Amino acid sequence: MLIANEVLEKLDVFDNQNEYEACTFKNCDFSGGNFSTTKFIECEFVGCNLSNVMVSETSFREVTFKSCKMLGIQFDTCNKLLFEASFESCQLDHSVFFQMKLKNIDFLNCQLVEVDFAEADLSGGKLVGCDLTNAKFDFTNLEGADLSKSSGLIIDPESNKINKAKIPLSQLSGLLAKYNIKIDKAH
Repeated sequence: MLIANEVLEKLDVFDNQNEYEACTFKNCDFSGGNFSTTKFIECEFVGCNLSNVMVSETSFREVTFKSCKMLGIQFDTCNKLLFEASFESCQLDHSVFFQMKLKNIDFLNCQLVEVDFAEADLSGGKLVGCDLTNAKFDFTNLEGADLSKSSGLIIDPESNKINKAKIPLSQLSGLLAKYNIKIDKAH
């Protein structure tokens, strides 16, 4: 069933038999729920708890997440065709974006602790003001990505594409971490 142009607030039960278009979900708690095979088109999630939600074959097209708690989501199992989402002030710790095409994606002021970006294409993306502590970058394309104001970066330039990536000066030591070099910040 198609549900369109609705504002859905404070829900804690989800029916994954529906398709949602131009809907806004506010302050919902879907933690541990099942979004599998659901289609979200031009939807917005605001202040929701989506931790550990199952997203197998879920479609996200032009979906915005703002101030959401989204721990441990396996985004690599969702429908990767036309995946388009943006994240602002979200907590995505332990989530997985393995091998996903995330060109020009926005992660703005997000907590991305121990997130798996291995083999993902983040080229042209914005990971601005994010906490990337222990995030996994392995054979990841970060060409032209903007990582300004982000912290916790550890990226091996030999196994990742970082051409023209914008990286804060304070995080350059994260590009040398594998060499176990002690950087003296004093002149």
